[in-house]
Amino acid sequence: MAPTSACSSPARSLGDTGITPLSPSHTVNDADANVSEQQTFLVVVAVDFGTTSSGYAYSFTKEPECIHVMRRWEGGDPGVSNQKTPTTILLTPERKFHSFGYAARDFYHDLDPSEAKQWLYLEKFKMKLHTTGDLTMDTDLTAANGKKIKALEIFAYALQYFKEQALKELSDQTGSEFENSDVRWVITVPAIWKQPAKQFMRQAAYQAGLASPENSEQLFIALEPEAASIYCRKLRLHQMIELSSKATVNGYSSSDTVGAGFAQAKEHVRRNRQSRTFLVENVIGEIWSELEEGDKYVVVDSGGGTVDVTVHQIRLPEGHLKELYKATGGPYGSLGVDYEFEKLLCKIFGEDFIEQFKIKRPAAWVDLMIAFESRKRAAAPDRTNPLNITLPFSFIDYYKKFRGHSVEHALRKSNVDFVKWSSQGMLRMSPDAMNALFKPTIDSIIEHLRDLFQKPEVSTVKFLFLVGGFAEAPLLQQAVQAAVGDKCRIIIPQDVGLTILKGAVLFGLDPAVIKVRRSPLTYGVGVLNRYVEGKHPPEKLLVKDGTRWCTDVFDKFISADQSVALGELVKRSYTPAKPSQLVIVINIYSSELDNVSFITDPGVKKCGTLRLDLTGASGAAVPTRREIQTLMQFGDTEIKATAIDVATSKSVKVGIDFLNY
Repeated sequence: MAPTSACSSPARSLGDTGITPLSPSHTVNDADANVSEQQTFLVVVAVDFGTTSSGYAYSFTKEPECIHVMRRWEGGDPGVSNQKTPTTILLTPERKFHSFGYAARDFYHDLDPSEAKQWLYLEKFKMKLHTTGDLTMDTDLTAANGKKIKALEIFAYALQYFKEQALKELSDQTGSEFENSDVRWVITVPAIWKQPAKQFMRQAAYQAGLASPENSEQLFIALEPEAASIYCRKLRLHQMIELSSKATVNGYSSSDTVGAGFAQAKEHVRRNRQSRTFLVENVIGEIWSELEEGDKYVVVDSGGGTVDVTVHQIRLPEGHLKELYKATGGPYGSLGVDYEFEKLLCKIFGEDFIEQFKIKRPAAWVDLMIAFESRKRAAAPDRTNPLNITLPFSFIDYYKKFRGHSVEHALRKSNVDFVKWSSQGMLRMSPDAMNALFKPTIDSIIEHLRDLFQKPEVSTVKFLFLVGGFAEAPLLQQAVQAAVGDKCRIIIPQDVGLTILKGAVLFGLDPAVIKVRRSPLTYGVGVLNRYVEGKHPPEKLLVKDGTRWCTDVFDKFISADQSVALGELVKRSYTPAKPSQLVIVINIYSSELDNVSFITDPGVKKCGTLRLDLTGASGAAVPTRREIQTLMQFGDTEIKATAIDVATSKSVKVGIDFLNY
């Protein structure tokens, strides 16, 4: 290998003398250290910040079996349950927060088109955190009028809105002013999000004033499928619909189950919708009585933006959960169906027109997508009658101006034969045409599940819980049943769109319920090892005071996909490579790969620095070999690192940071 330039070695270019391992590495399972902290919050509020819709729910710590869910948001859509509100936000032309949800949409909609261009309207912006490879605090979002704004600002505005809504509702309900310090907040994120996106959400919450870096324990970041899993364990059979043919459920035989069971479930939810409180029976539900120690189940959380899959195993008697296989999934949410509809419109009316229409008549475009959303929910495998989508008048009008001929003419000319024009001013789609819009997204989900079920860890799964808003789609239900119904029982909670929200509240009440997770990344620190001729690459040789060191060595704390218990501490001891050092710098690195030798390997990223001042010990007390203990605590959705100078008991702490390095 050709020697690389000196600068390719981080250690050399920094001029650090660095640290070298002192002892054989060992792991301390100090799993209960952080679980016993004092719980002083009066209420847990969970925010399900979704791609298409969002909501919040809460529970008082004194009565954890009652979960209160927002009952109705102002300005709901017909045909769509509105215990959640659309994830849409509107800022004034001066870029100040104006409104969120239905209120934002309706206000924006009523603006004059020329005025609307000045306002910043954003929807479905959460996906940006999943799709941005190099997410930072400065990542931008684009509003409907094409203007850019910092993503952090938008997320903070949205979370601040939920904070104010929840505190106001809590104050109304208890009849006294509710303080933010009384609340433990839980925000849900997809499990498949990379670490920077999860951290980004926490930063936005700090900016919104939900918690602060000094009081980080006030905010939990919960993983969406984990929250769903926690909720599903509490369910009784009458609160679920089973898709498989193994049993009659609620008196329906299997062939009617999907349709009839769902209709009955919806009726049940509709009746309960009048009350804001959902009682979660505190006894572990009947489904639990069928599960034994070691049983495995899969949670498929299909939302607007992503599909998130986790595999859990039961640990009795308390029913703790262990993550068996790292979270998988991808951008296969119901948004994919909207993109297909947009592609279809481009095919009929021309991409140039659709692009222009979105910019020139943004509110009418929003209208068209709302009309599509409610028809999308009516799609079903056995549907025979067509689905009509109303085209806004300004669409028909603008098209005529733009092209010089009518919408009807465009439909006749385009060779899309399964979409017709009805004289009432509607696009009439055959059921096949609608089903075709679902196909690419559903195919991706099914392919993903088939691959997952090939994995040995997943081979003996008993149940598959289908949750998330997209799980309401009969087309998805049928496809999942057909693909893996012979391998496990497929179960859908009745209030499937609220499963994550309620599970997140339960997680906030008892965060220790998830006992074992899989580490998504490999973590380690950069060290110097004694140089071994023939084993170490020559360009890594560093000679200091006559000692030959190999620089840039990645000393691994934990590997990607390794099981980690909640609160598990991994401890290593190091010593300064040069005894006279006054400051020690420990750099923490991460990689998605398991096999990492050097911090210069491809894909290795720096994600933390511990700086420890070694001065201040009286000369006599300092041993010639200083021991610096470095601890990393895993198993939570966040990771913390600490370095301790054993001689002086001085210590420094750092949270792993994926956004600022």
